Amino acid sequence: MFKFYHLLYKFTGGSYPQPGEISLAHNGVLFLDEMPEFKRTVLEVMRQPLEDREVTISRARFTVNYPASFMLIASMNPSPSGFFPDDPGNTSSVYEMQRYMNKLSGPLLDRIDIHIEVQKVEFEQLAEKRKGEKSSDIRDRVLKARSIQNERYKDLNISYNAQIGPKEIEAFCSLDETSLNLIKMAMEKLNLSARAYDRILKVARTAADLEGSEQILSHHISEAIQYRSLDREFWNV
Repeated sequence: MFKFYHLLYKFTGGSYPQPGEISLAHNGVLFLDEMPEFKRTVLEVMRQPLEDREVTISRARFTVNYPASFMLIASMNPSPSGFFPDDPGNTSSVYEMQRYMNKLSGPLLDRIDIHIEVQKVEFEQLAEKRKGEKSSDIRDRVLKARSIQNERYKDLNISYNAQIGPKEIEAFCSLDETSLNLIKMAMEKLNLSARAYDRILKVARTAADLEGSEQILSHHISEAIQYRSLDREFWNV
């Protein structure tokens, strides 16, 4: 288990820190398997790097900034047993599940753009020989979307939608009345934060880019909202 200083920085016998796991993942991927098994204090140190894309270490005699623009990917079970809510043996109670999942705070979840709940796959589905979309086709669509974003932000020192701030969101994520009403309803029903609102808009902008649509439409907003399934379903905030 990483302690917090392994994520942010690490010492090598002297007084000066070196980059930790977060900065070593700069421009790459940081994967945390079984995320709730990490101590909550360890996970909370990622909030600032996820927001600012850098790590600041302050000591009495110096301050060090390390780059930390990384993609966080994390996995978790819905409960300690892994079966909730489809648990024929009743091995996990709602209380046990909530205690397990509350290791992830609301502010940390706010900073994660996409939450996907993977449903149990039945045997019939596993045995099916149905072919899915080719990886090469998916890659082509992603590359086209990246090209659209590179062109859109070429004068702003930004490469992709995840990097945009409030000014860029206002400029490039305008919504029609239907989309505004949809996101308003989601904000009120799910009690989402202002940070989650920004995340929804950025994900919707990406969904539109993948479709080759210049305008964010209501189904792009709906898709982005569906990707925030963990925001308020089980957490006590």
